[in-house]
Amino acid sequence: MTRTRYSVLGFDLDGTLVDTAGEIAEAANLALRDLGLACRTPTEVANLIGVGGRQLMRDLVRTTAADATGDRSAADEDLAYHRFAHHYAATVGTSCRAYASAGPALARLRAAGIRLACVTNKEEGFSRSVLAACGMQDAFDLLVAGDTLAVKKPDARVLAHVVAMLGGEPARTAHVGDSRIDVAAARNAGVAAWAVPYGYNRGEPIERARPDRTFGSLGEVADYVLG
Repeated sequence: MTRTRYSVLGFDLDGTLVDTAGEIAEAANLALRDLGLACRTPTEVANLIGVGGRQLMRDLVRTTAADATGDRSAADEDLAYHRFAHHYAATVGTSCRAYASAGPALARLRAAGIRLACVTNKEEGFSRSVLAACGMQDAFDLLVAGDTLAVKKPDARVLAHVVAMLGGEPARTAHVGDSRIDVAAARNAGVAAWAVPYGYNRGEPIERARPDRTFGSLGEVADYVLG
């Protein structure tokens, strides 16, 4: 059986390339405190990462308010995001770290001529700050962030945009992520859905999302593509 020769790879950011949970939780809890709401544990915040800052804060406000006094208005949720953005501007890049094999794997893939995209639901400004803090600001041919398009993952148009921009074709494209959202995004766009077992994924094993392949590290992804 002939192995597909991949020409384009997409990579999720938070929980796939880099561990950002600590600095996101710090900013989120400062925002909750600004609204007079109780802080959440880093694990509770991490389990909501992957949908962008606005939805993260919406989920946190609804969960925290339900635990305390009941409903919060949409205005509170909107304010929560603005407070989060304010605090995250100060914490972004301060404690994030690239997973061990991320940098070397990306370098090997690019050296072999594979076109690479970072595809995240995080806002572009924050995404660029994280990539720079982890030394990966020049690792990608394309960044598609949560505010690049009118839609976000798992909408099929996100990875279709990557394929079109990088001159690929779905049959020779794969997307690597840590969450059910990433698997769905790949499936919706007709590209290979690959996953890593670490990261966040709302606290559930990634195998439940049924990715096409699961790799123990990004180094293993590079080994597979280049092998």
